[in-house]
Amino acid sequence: MSASLPDAMIFDVDGTLFKTESVLDEAYEQSFQEVKNQGLYTGPVPPVQQFHACLGMLLDDIWNKILPEASKAARDFLNERLVVLQVENLKRGKGQLFPHVKETLEILHTKGIRLFVASNGLEDYVKGVVKYTGLDSVIEKSYSAGEYETPSKVDLVRLILEEQKLQNPWMVGDRYSDVEAGVKNGLYVVGCGYSSFKDHHEIEDANVIISNFDEILQLL
Repeated sequence: MSASLPDAMIFDVDGTLFKTESVLDEAYEQSFQEVKNQGLYTGPVPPVQQFHACLGMLLDDIWNKILPEASKAARDFLNERLVVLQVENLKRGKGQLFPHVKETLEILHTKGIRLFVASNGLEDYVKGVVKYTGLDSVIEKSYSAGEYETPSKVDLVRLILEEQKLQNPWMVGDRYSDVEAGVKNGLYVVGCGYSSFKDHHEIEDANVIISNFDEILQLL
């Protein structure tokens, strides 16, 4: 597939636009402290690095992988508190974008390319990242699995294509779920090689792999 000029770009959030650990790690530790204080979970706390490795997956799938023995009540509590605490950290200005993200998106926006985000995260978190990092001036709409209850990112991206009537969008992301969503929807896929969370092999089926976010401009 050729990299003909796109009418839109669909971006993953965690590990693509946003340094997730900048708001996640503190919220993760506090959430587990609280769930233990509530008596909802008494087992060991998985290292936050295990959670990092699962970013890009749906939250239910993350907990199935790293916390299989936890009850639904414990998982629901952790989901709710993680979002609340991460958004609080965003409001405090702790959230960090990857280098050159904001200025690159602004250039793409001025070129008339429509910009969207697609994340397997929860709605308040995804919209919070876009709002509190100042990307809401260029991101046309945020789509999340939490809001649309999609079973996979393939379905979420398909929903965007249908709702926005896009003709030639690119998919940009750092995990296998992003590449899969692009490939299965027939999109040109840009893999983000700078993410610290991915396994190198996850994005090997992307059409192109970039080492810095602003390299997207060189592809146009």
